Amino acid sequence: MLIIPAIDLKDGQCVRLKQGRMEDNTVFSEDPVATAQHWVNEGARRLHLVDLNGAFAGTPIHKPVVEAIAKAQPDLPIQIGGGIRSFETIEHYLEAGVSFVIIGTKAAKEPEFVEQACKRFAGHIIVGIDAINGMVATDGWANVTDVKATDLAKRFADAGVSSIVYTDIARDGMMQGVNVEQTVHLAQYSGIPVIASGGVTNLDDVRLLKGQPGILGAITGRAIYEGTLNLREAQLILDQQSL
Repeated sequence: MLIIPAIDLKDGQCVRLKQGRMEDNTVFSEDPVATAQHWVNEGARRLHLVDLNGAFAGTPIHKPVVEAIAKAQPDLPIQIGGGIRSFETIEHYLEAGVSFVIIGTKAAKEPEFVEQACKRFAGHIIVGIDAINGMVATDGWANVTDVKATDLAKRFADAGVSSIVYTDIARDGMMQGVNVEQTVHLAQYSGIPVIASGGVTNLDDVRLLKGQPGILGAITGRAIYEGTLNLREAQLILDQQSL
């Protein structure tokens, strides 16, 4: 299991939002490439990038920044989400050195797009499911649907997706702890490995996730930027689960 640092990109800067509200952001760095290097130095084995502007615009806005990070970290697995709604965008990112692309809004609105993407780009597709009270939210979390997160996940059980990034929006950026029960349920119900996102605050959250069935990793942002969670220490705890 991995602890995966998040680099959320807004207007060229590294920020963190609270519950996905673009107006409620904290700027942590004006140099995303240096920030990526910092987390690598701290022991990161994968990076989670989000093009926040792209998520709202419906098309990538931070391609040059993502390309620069991938070029600077050629041996590091990188996953990118935000505004990925065409095969051309997926192909562009993969050619730039990104390992995984995260399909979120498009997955909810056109599930068949994910199935086609998995066939064309086998092993490189992650589905992003963001939920409020268990219901899927789309378009940068601006719209809440009547689709259950578990039902959407189950839809892709045989599609060939690499994993699911599951975000509990109510907890994202709020430093209130991760929703372990719902995250584990999603993994077990769908049969797809899940990366937990939203609310990972301290080592207690890491210990709660450790060893849970179906959990591939946990994304953390505000906690590692504000210092309530030490990335290297958290990864060490998870590495000990197999000893």
